[in-house]
Amino acid sequence: MLKPRLALSCFFIWLLPFIAIAQPAVNNSREIIVHVTDDQQHALDFATISLLNSMDSSLVSSVRSDSSGNAILKNIEAGSYRICITRVNFQASCQLVDLSQPQPGAGYEFSFSLQKSGSLENVTVTGKKTAVQYQSDRTVIQVDASISNAGTNALEFLERTPGVTIDKDGNISLKGRSQVLVMIDNKPSYLSGAELSVMLAGMNSSQVESIELIDNPSAKYDAAGNGGIINIRLKRNGQKGFNGNVNLSVGQGVYSKTNNSIGLNYRNGKFNVFSNYGLNSNGNYIDMYALRTYYMDDDKTIHSLLEQPTFLKMRSNTQTLRAGVDYALSTNTGLGIVLSGTLLNRNSKGTGQAIWMNETGAKDSLIDTRSQNSTDWKNGSANLNFRHKFSPRQELTADLDWLGYNIEGDQAFRNERTGNTSYTESFKGELPTAIRIFSFKADHQLDLGNKIKLETGVKWSDTKTDNKAAYYVDQGAGWEEELSRTNNFLYAESIGGAYASIGKKSDNWSLEMGLRYEFTSYTAEQFGNSLRKDSAVSNNYGSLFPNLRVSYRIDADNELSFTIGKRVDRPPYQKLNPFVTIINKYTYMAGNPLMKPQYTHNVELSHRFRDILSTSLSYSITKDYFSQVFYRDSIGTIYYSDGNLGKRQVWGLSVGFNKTVIPDLTTNAQLDLIHKKMAGFVWKDMESSITQMNFSLTNQYRFAKAWVAELSGYYITRSQADIQEVIQPTGQVSLGISRQVLKNKGSLKLSYRDIFYTQDMEGFTLFNHATEYFKLQRDSRVATLAFTYRFGNPFKPVNKKGTTVEEMQRVGN
Repeated sequence: MLKPRLALSCFFIWLLPFIAIAQPAVNNSREIIVHVTDDQQHALDFATISLLNSMDSSLVSSVRSDSSGNAILKNIEAGSYRICITRVNFQASCQLVDLSQPQPGAGYEFSFSLQKSGSLENVTVTGKKTAVQYQSDRTVIQVDASISNAGTNALEFLERTPGVTIDKDGNISLKGRSQVLVMIDNKPSYLSGAELSVMLAGMNSSQVESIELIDNPSAKYDAAGNGGIINIRLKRNGQKGFNGNVNLSVGQGVYSKTNNSIGLNYRNGKFNVFSNYGLNSNGNYIDMYALRTYYMDDDKTIHSLLEQPTFLKMRSNTQTLRAGVDYALSTNTGLGIVLSGTLLNRNSKGTGQAIWMNETGAKDSLIDTRSQNSTDWKNGSANLNFRHKFSPRQELTADLDWLGYNIEGDQAFRNERTGNTSYTESFKGELPTAIRIFSFKADHQLDLGNKIKLETGVKWSDTKTDNKAAYYVDQGAGWEEELSRTNNFLYAESIGGAYASIGKKSDNWSLEMGLRYEFTSYTAEQFGNSLRKDSAVSNNYGSLFPNLRVSYRIDADNELSFTIGKRVDRPPYQKLNPFVTIINKYTYMAGNPLMKPQYTHNVELSHRFRDILSTSLSYSITKDYFSQVFYRDSIGTIYYSDGNLGKRQVWGLSVGFNKTVIPDLTTNAQLDLIHKKMAGFVWKDMESSITQMNFSLTNQYRFAKAWVAELSGYYITRSQADIQEVIQPTGQVSLGISRQVLKNKGSLKLSYRDIFYTQDMEGFTLFNHATEYFKLQRDSRVATLAFTYRFGNPFKPVNKKGTTVEEMQRVGN
């Protein structure tokens, strides 16, 4: 619980704008202030704002919006005009304005919310989505723009996203920095590692509109995520009337795959009703080889070797449903509710061997393993959102969220040993997990005049988890409970936060300063048994998280930005669970209840040239950084765990390029050059440094009007995320072709991913008096055929006649 003084301080910070009285400075010069956003209220830069004479549609003045979606038209005479806004991939919007009666204050002010490109009366809009958009504070990736994303799940298309890497355990990194906060529609997923991977693998790419990569989030966002934020935006149709889309796909690798979804939307008057249903069934496999070498105390003389080939065959079946209603209580007030749920079932069967050899490589004994694992995942969530606009300068939004997960996991292993000493033993485990999350947040925006904006907000989240592990062993005399591994772990965490952020803009400069405070309180309890006593651990801590962003617009095409900020990563509650999970007979995974938070300071200097070129230099330093650590016991069993090590530094250079280089050929490329330096104590003081490179490239060629061909791929050099483990180079090449059909209402896409079968994970791990070489291959070479169809009867927009578009064309857009 927050202390009364802290709670009062958070409330006071949030309340300040309501009691502030803003007095804009008197300005006799006449000007028009224009604010441009998309339908999600995100600022749109590089939008063209044209002021036309209402009588003859002649161009009076034209400017482009800045990184905050703002533009100013100065020295405008009294009269009647038409303001028209255009931007690539968005519908044009025009409005008649009367400037004959000067209004008080600095000038006239208008806000425009642009919809994604669609149908206009008497006009046919054709074109393709821009795959990558570089904005001042984020990079936006359009999922549908890449043919190779057709028929994939969210985890698979994230693997191909420029700047994003995913390791063999499902941990996500952004530009070489791990501990990334994954959000869905601006809401944290509250999952990490394996649980997050399962959730993303059950999400169909056809349900996703775009991915936002935010390297240095502002104070408005949660302080979690030293590697930044990946925000997955789901599709929402803003057109009036009844609209829908169907997405069907079938894929074949070694095993079959299908990902399908249907989305429906009805918008009329004050109501907007939407729903989306997804059904996926994906077969996969993991083919893994590991060779573990044990050494004498001198770390040179080989004692023995353990060879472990393993093959797992699995299938996942997932259903997702998302539905909601938006209702406009008035022109300035809106209320919405969103309900969603996921049902996932994943089953796997495996075979493996553990081959013990002496120092010369001669086989000593062999253990055959048969395994069977299943996961039943049920997830439900509810969101109630509220929005009220007090005036064009003041707005309040609030969200109330409930999220629940019920996860049932079952494991079964049977080991048979042959050789000098033979035996048979069986293990089984029942691993149920329940997670409940409740959160509330409110954000307030106030325009103070003189191009100054104040943002404040509060947030509270409460998380409770209940993890059980019941293990049994049968060594020939029947099943007996294995109390050394049986466990019941309860975890409760509360996080309260408040922030204030103020921004100031001028013709070329923009400044945003923010300060966020978060206080965390948690309690973890482990119930004992006849072999182990009850235990508990708790902690309370708070911290301030400052953030600064300074941008300078050199001209209409170039912008420089400098950001500096502080982030925190709290130990994932599943990682705090001390119970042991069986991977195989000689490999286990265990949690660490003594983990503490890690803090990171980030600095970045970036340059942006329109939507063509983005470059950045970055540096981050993390104290007590999270790392996977590996321990060996006296009989050679390896335990995977997580802990805090000393210090990690990351230097980065990123270059992004997105342009139509010749007619009909568009190239998108991303290069990330990263240097890491890590130091910490595992069983001894260790240091490691590495320079690695991630490179991705996508080429699209349009031909014969309705056809698009694509060649894409990525390559990752030798890399390192943990101090004990190095990963060898990996990558893939993909091909795709698509065609518009059914009068451009449908599309067919054929893709072939990882055509050379090179997307494997090969590496080397260092233990105490042991090393391990491993190689892991998945069912990544897949041919997919996907079909999309859009249908409905949209209402015709009002006051958007063909003449309006003709006027826009006369302006030169």
